[in-house]
Amino acid sequence: MSDALTLPAEARERAGKGASRQLRREGRVPAVIYGGKEDPIMIHVEEKELVKQLMTGHFMNSIVEVEIGGKKVKTLPKDVALNPVTDRPEHADFFRLAKGGKIEVSVPVVFLNEEASPGLKKGGVLNVVRHELELVCDNDKIPGEIEVDVTGKEVGDSIHISEVQLPAGSESAITDRDFTIATLVAPSALKKAEGDTTQDGETDPQDVPATEQGVDEDAAQEQADKSE
Repeated sequence: MSDALTLPAEARERAGKGASRQLRREGRVPAVIYGGKEDPIMIHVEEKELVKQLMTGHFMNSIVEVEIGGKKVKTLPKDVALNPVTDRPEHADFFRLAKGGKIEVSVPVVFLNEEASPGLKKGGVLNVVRHELELVCDNDKIPGEIEVDVTGKEVGDSIHISEVQLPAGSESAITDRDFTIATLVAPSALKKAEGDTTQDGETDPQDVPATEQGVDEDAAQEQADKSE
């Protein structure tokens, strides 16, 4: 887990669009802290400081201690709404981390020891299916990244979640299947999958390698799970 960040904030006395617009004109961003079986807290934070922390690249996967009136509330950022034209933050949501609780987060995947993969050394390509993993973690043990070792992997091999050693306090949020994280494919197979398309621009399923078809089915299943 990345080091905890501290974000100064002030309590928001008024809600509504008019009050929020006034705060934005003053260089502030309206926000809310919710969760933890406590009442939501309406706050506002300095826009420049929020942007600065967003630019670190790991803000959304960091514990953020929101400081209000000398007290710190341990939170996890859940959403930062950006203006579609200016990209300036317009609102932020923070989830309160209750002691001893768990939370579902997306954690980036990094691949190790690519030089020790015979398939990659022969010219194979690492086809990453999931750049992030959905995990259920202890509040105080959120990993900053998940390491996946490709040592010994050959062209045609697939890496599944069952092969990954997750950190203590973490488990996969998807438990009904052994989903694929990455595959090792030959360059020719990858080019064929990208180049063999129908007239309307969609890939012909019969021309896609079996590993690629599996990726599509897995993604479709996950989308169906989320819509339930």
